[in-house]
Formats: sequence, C-alpha cells, structure tokens
Amino acid sequence: MTIRIAGPSKFKTLTSMLPSTLALAAALMLSACATDPTHTGSTSHRGSKSLDQMSVSELSGAVRRFGNQYTKNPKDKLAGLNYASSLRMVGRDDQALAVMQQVVIHHPKDNNVLAAYGKALASSGDLPKALSVIERAQRPDHPDWRLMSAQGAILDQLERPQPARAMYRKALDIKPGEPSILSNLGMSYLLTGDPRSSETYLRKAIAKPGADSRVRQNLALVVGLQGRFKEAEVIARGELPEEEARENIAYLRKMLSQQNAWSQLKKSDKK
Repeated sequence: MTIRIAGPSKFKTLTSMLPSTLALAAALMLSACATDPTHTGSTSHRGSKSLDQMSVSELSGAVRRFGNQYTKNPKDKLAGLNYASSLRMVGRDDQALAVMQQVVIHHPKDNNVLAAYGKALASSGDLPKALSVIERAQRPDHPDWRLMSAQGAILDQLERPQPARAMYRKALDIKPGEPSILSNLGMSYLLTGDPRSSETYLRKAIAKPGADSRVRQNLALVVGLQGRFKEAEVIARGELPEEEARENIAYLRKMLSQQNAWSQLKKSDKK
C-alpha cells in the first residue's frame, strides 16, 4: 500500500475521500494496487527510472512508449505488463484492465501475468475477482511475499483487517523487514482509525534499506492526518526533486485542509 502523494493525475480520488473512513480506505488501497508484485513499474532499459519515480510529463511519455510497443506486438508479455502499469499510474484504470484482459488471454498460466491482472482488477474495483486471481497466482510450494502483501491490501479493502494483517505478517516471515510490507501493515492500521500504530510501522519501514519515496509519502499522510502538518511537509519533501516536492506539498496541504480531514473522518465513524 505504498502511496505517492502527487498531482491529481497520479493520485486521483484523494479529495473525494473525506466523507468516511471507508472512502479513505478505498482511495489508499487503490493506490497500493498501482504497484505490481511483479515489479512491472520498471522499464526494460538499464538505468531508466521506474514509473514510481517519474514526473507527470515523464509518465505521459512512458504511456506513449509502452503503448507503441504493445500495439506492435499485443502478445508480448513485457510490453503488455509495462503498458498496463503505466496506464494505472496515470489513473486510466479501465484501459489498464482491458490491456491485462488481453495479456492474460495469451498467457493464461503465467503467474506474473495473473498477479498483474489481479492488481488491475483491484484498481478497477472488482475486489472479489482480484482476490481470486491473486490467490490463483500464488504457489503454495514457493509462496511469493509480494503476492501475500497484495492479497493483504485487497482484504483490507474488503474490510477484513485481521486476515489482511495475518497475510502481511506471513509475508514478513518470508521477507523480514521488507519496507513495502511494513508500509502496507502500517496503512492497514490507519484504515481502522489507529494512526499511532500506523505511524510506528511506517517509521520502521522508512528506516529499512530499500524504502522508496512512496513509503515516505505514506508516513507524511499519516503524520498530517494527526494534525502535525509542518512535520508532514518535511517528510513529504524528503529526497524528491524540488519541483516534485513542491507539487507534493501543495497537494498534501490541499487534501489535509479540506474540512479538517481527520476530524471529519472520525465524526463519520461515530455516526
């Protein structure tokens, strides 16, 4: 459930999440599903940026590039995975799902494809089917921690936090200290109204080697929702380039200032 707070084209639905914690959960989990366990956010060129590190303009270019590759050869697995992943990063979830539906036709037994298809289904809101597909992709004889973490994120969306957290902890048994799993576990606690526990896990996550800026942005969100706005801005700025840092901070301010977001969410829960 790694979240990158950015402009509306990269992180849509945030400003519409305020009426209830359930809406917040949906917005957060959809962002989580933008990150494939198969790491399809990576480009095929050595040294290239991952999709998660790209600016809005760079993402637009990636969509065109991967789209051209996919059009030339719709049966190419990597082209399809990259195209679908880039589409989801810019919020075009329905089109990404359509691409993955074609890819899975050509590669029906490929676990990486099934995993990415499950992610696309979740991003489009078909959570039961997404869960079923990801469960099919998992191999009991060689379990994949990434799939476990993805399964946990979907269970959280289905308002099943206990089995979700059990899945995250199974994933941590396989990959101890993995920051993306710790981040997912932290955000699971936020979704049940426990920002302090959420912050504890997120701080553990950003202290681990390999924690990327998305984990840092999760922490910024949690800190901001607790009313510590200046601290949240410092965290959101992080190691990002100045232009993107300004964009993230501006969007964070806008989101957190609307209707006093966290107190509104708590009031909705009480009702």
